[in-house]
Amino acid sequence: MSLASLSTRAVLGMQSPQVTVEVHASNGLPSFSIVGLPEASVKESKERVRSALISSGFKLPPKRITVNLAPADLPKTGGRYDLPIALGILIATEQLQVTGIESYEFFGELALTGELRGIKGVIPSLLATHEQHRKIILPLENLEEASLVLQTYPELKGLLFAVSNLRDACRVLLGEMQAVSPTKSENILSNHYLEDLSDVQGQFQAKRALEISASGHHSMMMVGPPGAGKSMLASRLVTILPDLSSEEAVEVASIRSLAGQSITSSDFYQRPFIHPHHTASSAAMVGGGTTPKPGALSLAHHGILFLDELPEFNRAVLEALREPLETKSVNISRVNQHVTYPANSLLITAMNPSPSGYFPDDLMGRCKDTPDQILRYQKKISGPLLDRIDLHIEVPAVDITDLQVNKANTSEKSEDVRKRVLNTRTIQLQRQGCFNSELKVSELQDLIELDEISQALIEKAVTDLGLSARGYHRILRVARTIADMDKLQMIQSQHIAEALSYRSTSKVFM
Repeated sequence: MSLASLSTRAVLGMQSPQVTVEVHASNGLPSFSIVGLPEASVKESKERVRSALISSGFKLPPKRITVNLAPADLPKTGGRYDLPIALGILIATEQLQVTGIESYEFFGELALTGELRGIKGVIPSLLATHEQHRKIILPLENLEEASLVLQTYPELKGLLFAVSNLRDACRVLLGEMQAVSPTKSENILSNHYLEDLSDVQGQFQAKRALEISASGHHSMMMVGPPGAGKSMLASRLVTILPDLSSEEAVEVASIRSLAGQSITSSDFYQRPFIHPHHTASSAAMVGGGTTPKPGALSLAHHGILFLDELPEFNRAVLEALREPLETKSVNISRVNQHVTYPANSLLITAMNPSPSGYFPDDLMGRCKDTPDQILRYQKKISGPLLDRIDLHIEVPAVDITDLQVNKANTSEKSEDVRKRVLNTRTIQLQRQGCFNSELKVSELQDLIELDEISQALIEKAVTDLGLSARGYHRILRVARTIADMDKLQMIQSQHIAEALSYRSTSKVFM
């Protein structure tokens, strides 16, 4: 037959819409054209396909070959269409005679030798294909991440075929190759972190704030001099967070797949820890580009986004975070497409109190900055952004007695803290179905009842500190988390007092 129709999928944000590859071969002046809104990388596939067919022992007959990628108004990018185009040519020119081609979907970029290379965004395509109950042929390079999805969705068993070259793809269609069998990986069952919270010496208040942050999913800002351990504390936060659930792990893996990052069984259930440099652009932070890709905020989905040296970031970059921090998603609009990426990440920031790095009242007189210089430095961070951060803590320099080499380490290990965090999170999810940081104002009124002392305490604090309505409600959410950590139904005055202590930084932003 002179016409072949095969199925594959494009990538549009977290979605993977179906694309039909139609190949028509007719008599006429020999030519090879691709239509259907292909970008440069797709247009160049005709050269890759031509060489791959010849290298694999097939022929490219001197015919007029037209490839249509439908729907025509959907942008197509990347080399993922090479394999279905090549197979379509073989079927249209009657070099490959198979039946049941409509029950397959194909993905893969061809090398000039006919070998198959891995593609980006294979996991969203696998999930979309799985919903259609179709068989999947993909490159062997994508097998490891596909196997992780296979373990989460065992109904894919018997539907997944991993091939290394064009000839093997033909063998699958001819029924000469078996589907991939799921193999249970031991590494996927448990996480092992090289770092541990017990590595941090001293800093007991900061560790307490870390546990509150992890328990209620509260954002946090640490202010302290160089070498106080702010970055160290942030990197240990991920070790006290519970492992990802199967659904969360697949969602995180999908975003990483879209970004072209490798995914292994050992880190499949680990929460991401993203630490962008302070020179990052807005597109690198929230996502963007001509073909929109996920940024650091989405790559940290269900994990931690750590912004060190916060005032050094471009102000426009920081302001771009304000809306996604509230909506938990990033919307990117372009002329011909609109995509949405999830961005439910835990924001942790760190900064010095002044340009020199030290507090103005430093006993050793290391702060040489004038009040105007300090004010300009702090003003790089807008008030609305600060208002969206739940916990503000000061991290002082570590006492030398805590750093003594021969001193016994009595700090808690991450595993012990993680158990308490998991118990506190379970209380919240069973009670209201979300974390305390995500409680709406109407839900706060139902879950929080303050006695006279607590009410008077928070009213005085709001007046003295000039807190906004958002700040007031964030204090209540933090107090609710602290009460849950104590396994108490009623919020008491000490819970309000501790929550207030994390909003009033006496040496900065005054």
